[in-house]
This record gives sequence, structure tokens and C-alpha cells, in this order.
Amino acid sequence: MTTILVTGSSGQLGSELRGLSPRFSGYSFIFTDTPELDITDPDSVSAYISKCSPAWIINCAGYTAVDKAEEEENLATLVNGKGVRNIVQAIKGKQCRLIQISTDYVFNGNSSVPYTEDCVTSPATAYGRSKLAGETAALEWPLSIVIRTSWLYSTYGNNFVKTILRKAGSSQNIDVVSDQTGSPTYAADLAGAIMEIISGTIKNNHNFVPGVFNYSGEGHCSWYDLAVEIIKAAGSACHVNPARSSEYPSKATRPSFSVLDNSKIKETYNIVIPHWRESLINCISKTDLI
Repeated sequence: MTTILVTGSSGQLGSELRGLSPRFSGYSFIFTDTPELDITDPDSVSAYISKCSPAWIINCAGYTAVDKAEEEENLATLVNGKGVRNIVQAIKGKQCRLIQISTDYVFNGNSSVPYTEDCVTSPATAYGRSKLAGETAALEWPLSIVIRTSWLYSTYGNNFVKTILRKAGSSQNIDVVSDQTGSPTYAADLAGAIMEIISGTIKNNHNFVPGVFNYSGEGHCSWYDLAVEIIKAAGSACHVNPARSSEYPSKATRPSFSVLDNSKIKETYNIVIPHWRESLINCISKTDLI
């Protein structure tokens, strides 16, 4: 039986993978978070991986506090960079494949066309630099896939969709930034794509292609556009007003344009990616969100 180790399993993506796992009865899943496996501790990582001997590791663990990372870059890099290196060191000499989750923040956000995997990385934030360090560490292992994603949301954890729904429940008007453009990504869709890659590789081993891939919801929008669609899908009467980023200064610079080109992952792994509006409606329809 194929063993799949999922780190950071209490986060949005890890939780979606946990929810999806019963559909894959032929696999043995091990879900961990910091209490079970602290990826910043190299000895613990080595011992844990030696004990469970996974065929795949999906590393969802990460420091994700974008603004706080500006003050705690060393800690962010410890988790997002060194933590990945610890995993890579622990699987050297083993036939273990690694899927490392990364972010659109590895780019500076100044483009006007979607970013491909070959675009030059130039992170403008401490968080982006720490995630790029993780990419570099992961790619030192030849059996690694790095998946860059963006604007992740889910029925689990804290995210933009749940924040808008909460605000709409207590206010008749909300202001949302309209000059930042990206692609919302439903974590359940990404979890499904990851399992498609894994199951497809197991069924037909020569299909495994390592390297960097983008995965985000199809299409793009502004945060304002997304908020309008959230309100509409939820059937709320709340009114959304467009606002400028300059009205909401933050410690970490938010990318003005961070749309990812999904062509490579679709063509390489035959992945079908839903449009972000379709996925949003699917997410909001979950009873525990409304």
C-alpha cells in the first residue's frame, strides 16, 4: 500500500486532503502538524520519515502570516525554507517523491500578463523570499514537484471568502480593494489535482514529471470582483464598494497582478481546472460556510 505523508494537515489544503482521503482506499495517509512533526527540527524529520517510510510527501506546512513575516523573516525562512531542506535531506537515498506547495508571492506582481513557470522570480516580500527558498530546497531533490498557487480559500481555516461572508453578516456596506488582480483557488480543487498527479503516477509510473507547476482557479479577477461574487452566491444584500490599495497600507507589499498561467500542469498531467466562479459557488454551497 502506498504511504502518503501530509505535513501541515491542519491548514486549508491539508484539511481538504484529509477530507478527500477516504476516496482513495488504496493508499495509507499519514496526516501531521507541528505537534506530530516539526519540520524545522532536522533530527525529528529524519526519524519520522525513516519510521513511516512514505512514498510521497505533500508538504503543506508553512509560515503564512504575510505581514508578520516582515518582522519575522528569520522565522518564516526557518519554516518555509529550512523546513523544506530538512525534508529533502531526510528523503535522500529513498524513492520518495515530494510535492512542495509554493505561492504567487515568489514574483514581484508587476507583470501585465500571466506568469509562467519560466518567468524570473523576484519576491517583493519576506514571505515571498522564504517561499522561494523552499522552492530552491525542494528542487535539489530530483523527485520533487513544486506547485505555485494563489488566493487560496476553503471551508477550513481563515481566508478571504469566509471574511467577506462574516462581514456581510454584520454590515450593509463593505469596502474591498479593486486594484489587485489574481486568480482565486479553491483548496479542494488543488487537493484533487494533487491526488490526480499521485494516482496517475502510481498507475503509470513514466507519467511522473518533476519541476515547477502553476495551479490556480481558471480566469482572474480583483479582490473587489471576488467579493461581489461571494455576496451574490451567498444571497446577501450587503453592498460592496471598490477601494484603492493605498487606502489600506500594509507592512508587506501586495502584488498588483499575480495571475498564474496554468497551461503546463494541464498539458503535462491532464488536469482539468474549474473556473474560479464555479469553484466559489461550490465552496459557498457547503453548509458549514454559511
